[in-house]
This record gives sequence, structure tokens and C-alpha cells, in this order.
Amino acid sequence: MKACIRLNLIFATVAAVPAFAQSGGQDLASAANDPTASLMSFQLQDFYVSDFHNQSSATQNTLQFRAAIPFILGSTNNIARLTLPYMTDTPTGQSGLSDATLFNLTVFDQPWGRWGVGAVALLPTGKEGLSAEKWGLGPAVGFTASPAWGLWGIFNQNLLTVAGDDDRPDVNLSTIQPIMNIPMGQGWSAGFSDMTFVYDWDANKFTSLPLGVKLSKLTHPGAGRVPVQYQFSYERNFYDDGVAPRDTVGVTVKFLFPTGG
Repeated sequence: MKACIRLNLIFATVAAVPAFAQSGGQDLASAANDPTASLMSFQLQDFYVSDFHNQSSATQNTLQFRAAIPFILGSTNNIARLTLPYMTDTPTGQSGLSDATLFNLTVFDQPWGRWGVGAVALLPTGKEGLSAEKWGLGPAVGFTASPAWGLWGIFNQNLLTVAGDDDRPDVNLSTIQPIMNIPMGQGWSAGFSDMTFVYDWDANKFTSLPLGVKLSKLTHPGAGRVPVQYQFSYERNFYDDGVAPRDTVGVTVKFLFPTGG
């Protein structure tokens, strides 16, 4: 019953937003920053946490691989995305593979932009000590609008524990990622980082409250070469209850494979 109430609240909050979206088109630079775009991409990301709240001497580094693959199922456009993080440094001194996430989003083009709905799964692929040791599953929903000045939207994912080690705490989380990107010409753009607000349903509070920006550069190589986008980001997390990351710097290299879909 509690899980049903949570899901109803999630859908009611996000589903009401697209009515306020604006119209516009989308080019490759915009699609590269849009999680609902039918654009195949493979990216390597490195996130370095230089300090933690309440444990200033601690650092953390995450090397992350992410693949987004669009496909058609029946008459609908879909996007499958896999995220696989590898911890190279943690406050405890451990390193190794962490848990993977996998989602599929069915997307629908509209005159004002695009919206999508699907499901996300948590896979306990991580090394002992770096894994939640839980299987999670839940809905994903979001939209992006393409006004004349750029791109904006919201992307929401929700994970509810469905199986796993009974001795470990459940993973019942909702994440909200605001999206904004403003082109500046010659392949440059600026906007929000991949900052993600995390709400823990068991603790009944937000456990991550970041504010971040990013600067992106899209290269336009010669014929037959793959476009590449480079990103630099900075985030400050304002959640300071307990030991939590405070300042995070990120570098991303994203290889793009436009499909024309």
C-alpha cells in the first residue's frame, strides 16, 4: 500500500508539468544534453569528490561508463540506457565495481518537445562493501521542451526494493534531475550539470541537494568521423546531515552516433 501511494505521488507530480512546455526544434548539440533524445551515445565520466560534509579529509573518485541505445519496439521509439560505475577511491579506502542501473524509456515526440515513460532497475553488480546488495525496480518519467533559447525539462527515476539481502537496508529512492542547456555557438553550450536530487522514502527526507553547472563543447569532425562532446561540471551538495559529498568536479567524454530517428 505504501509503495502504491508513493508511485501515485510521483506520477501526479511529474505528469502535470508538460502542459507548460514550449515549442521548438532540436539539433545534435541539444540532443546530446537530452536524456529523452533518440541518440545513440557512449560516454566515459570521471567524478572527483574533493571533500565531504563532516569528514573534510575524505575524498572519492568514480569512473563511470554509460551507454544509451535507441531502438524501435512495435510502433514506439525507445531508449535503453546502462550506467556502470567503478569506484577508484572511497572514504573507506575500498575500490571496485559498484551497482549498475538499467532503464528503458518509451518516448513520444510532441510539437513542444518530447516526453517519455518507462522503467528503471537497480542491479546488485557491485563488489562487497560497494553494493547495496538489493534488486530495485520502479517507474521512470520525464520530458524536455525545446524553446528558441535552448532546452529545459525534468527527468525522474524511482527505485523500490524487490529482492536482495534481508540483512541490508532497503533501497527506496526517488531522484529528480532538472535539465537546462543553453547553446552559445560554435559547439559550446552551458547549463545544469547532471545534478540529481535524491529523496529517501524510508528516511522521509532528501539525502542529496546539489546545485551544479556544466560547460560543454561539441566537436564537428570531418565526414566519416564520430562527433564527440566534452563536458566539465562542478556541483555543491547542500545536504550536510552526516557524511555526504560536498564538492564534486566531473569530466565527461561522450561519443555520439546520430541515427536520424
